Amino acid sequence: MSNDSLQPTAGQAVVPASPNAPSHASSGEAAHGHPHRASIMIVMIFGAFIAILNQTLLNVALPHLMSAFNVDANTVQWLSTAYMLTNGVLIPITAFLMGTFTTRQLFISAMSLFLIGSFLCAIAPSFGVMVFGRIVQASGSAVMMPLLMTVILELFPANQRGRAMGTMAIAMFFAPAVGPTLSGWIVTNWSWRWLFWVVIPLAFIDIVMAVAVLRNVAKPVRPKLDVPGFLLSIVGFVCLLYGLSEAGSKGWGDTTVEISLIVGGVFLVFFILRELTAKEPMLDLRVFKYDIFTMTTIVGCIVNMAMFGAMILMPIYLQDIRGYTALQSGLMMLPGALLMGIMSPISGAIFDRVGARPLAVLGLAITTVTTWEFTKLNAQTGYGHIMLLYTLRMFGMSMLAMTVQTAGLNQLPRHLYRHGTSAANTARTVASSVGTAVLVTIMTDRTKVHYANFQNTVTLNNHYIATMYQTMVESFMVKLHSTMQAAQELARYALYGMAEQQSTIMGINDAFWWATWGSFLAFVLAFFIRRAKPVAAAAGAGGAVTVARAQAEAAPASQPAALHEGTAHEEGAVEHALEHDIQIADSVAEVEEVVDAEPEAGGAGESAEASEPPNEEETDTDSSTDIEDEPQPVK
Repeated sequence: MSNDSLQPTAGQAVVPASPNAPSHASSGEAAHGHPHRASIMIVMIFGAFIAILNQTLLNVALPHLMSAFNVDANTVQWLSTAYMLTNGVLIPITAFLMGTFTTRQLFISAMSLFLIGSFLCAIAPSFGVMVFGRIVQASGSAVMMPLLMTVILELFPANQRGRAMGTMAIAMFFAPAVGPTLSGWIVTNWSWRWLFWVVIPLAFIDIVMAVAVLRNVAKPVRPKLDVPGFLLSIVGFVCLLYGLSEAGSKGWGDTTVEISLIVGGVFLVFFILRELTAKEPMLDLRVFKYDIFTMTTIVGCIVNMAMFGAMILMPIYLQDIRGYTALQSGLMMLPGALLMGIMSPISGAIFDRVGARPLAVLGLAITTVTTWEFTKLNAQTGYGHIMLLYTLRMFGMSMLAMTVQTAGLNQLPRHLYRHGTSAANTARTVASSVGTAVLVTIMTDRTKVHYANFQNTVTLNNHYIATMYQTMVESFMVKLHSTMQAAQELARYALYGMAEQQSTIMGINDAFWWATWGSFLAFVLAFFIRRAKPVAAAAGAGGAVTVARAQAEAAPASQPAALHEGTAHEEGAVEHALEHDIQIADSVAEVEEVVDAEPEAGGAGESAEASEPPNEEETDTDSSTDIEDEPQPVK
């Protein structure tokens, strides 16, 4: 699609093309109503599905890879760690990449890198090549979700984004549902290399489709790379995420973990200070001046911490404690993930009508109750009961996984879309690592505490234990035809094994208690999520649009003709007339605090000036129009 199709028609405001110019345009001049909207969504969602599917395929195959490359468990974990670190480094700079390259260039390049990385992993003759292939894979897949979310913001008006984001969530949740089951079947019947050979043709098909039908959604603004911020983010996020990934296994007191976390924290503080003071930040953190965006990001981070931590705890319980196979474990989680994928578009459609708060409150209520139920696991908990709880938990999360995030992004003006999606995905990536590390650490530490208590309890001085011990000795002697001494050794080994198993279960239950409190905190915060009202905000602030219009009217005579009649399309002159720094919009926001109050005279004046009908009464439902002027941040 030519960029000319994004130019305004008669009666519309002009979209500033400058990277620093604030966007005050109605949704009509964005890509809303794009003639290729369906094909763009299909291609990009399919690509995201392939990338996410690949992430979940490898986890089940790690024991097979240990044997194939003759490496230990700590070494093989680098296949996951390297992938995670690469994602952590690249996600913060996706805002710069989306501003520098067109949609086609960025998506096709990302899928090509993913394809090359998959091929390297499939033919890897050594473990080093395998790790390098995973890094190349991650360098492509890291861009997928922020790019897809930004494209949705550009393609759909605010009152349609819930359903669009819900459709995108199908890829996010269906892929993890299929991944473990498919992976377990492949490694059981075929070579682990088929985990990569399976995704290679899918990635190639998606690239061909992208070349054929994918169209550019927005014009690149060519921002200047903030080199100091880029370097600070690399060191900060690599050290922080590495420290968090190692904390679960080595403990928080490990020297490597402590140094990594301290260095990562210091560099991230400098990164934040740099991005807040840079004229052209790589990641504009001023998106957090928008209160709804900030609140929904916090809620989303807490939910991610609880969700991803539980995704680690459940396989430990099912496979290590209960003895289920990887395939059985994957099948147990399959109904919940499928239900989440089905419900996400439905939740999105409901969000478009009623907003995020009712869905978030109900969803978090279900999530909190079901997470609390997981604190009651024992060695006899039925497979069907666990499946039911997990499915209900995923049903609750389906109501808030994308709706909460969409509510926050809807508050952002158009020139901050790419920064908002990058910042939100970065926060969620860090939160997922924090949640996993914290819950695994809680499980490990509490398991040790419970085991120590059992050691003090499981003695022959305890009449119940002594009776059980004697019964086991006699049973081993009869059934195994063993001597008294051998039977006693087996009985002691069995008793302490039971104590260790029960200690681990109790440790998992304690970790789920913390996840329950996290879910309850998010439940309380959900009541403070407001519905973004971009029309009222723009009318109430009333300043930024007026500034842009005044500058346009003061321009040479050839420019008003292009602005108001929409026939000449003098793009260079229009951009020159509207070329002003983002700081103008920020200065307006600083002196005009926007709250939920209805616009008074200022809003009516702005409406008259813009020849648009005034917004007489605010309700909790979106207007049926696509008018989407720029909201202003709350100070």
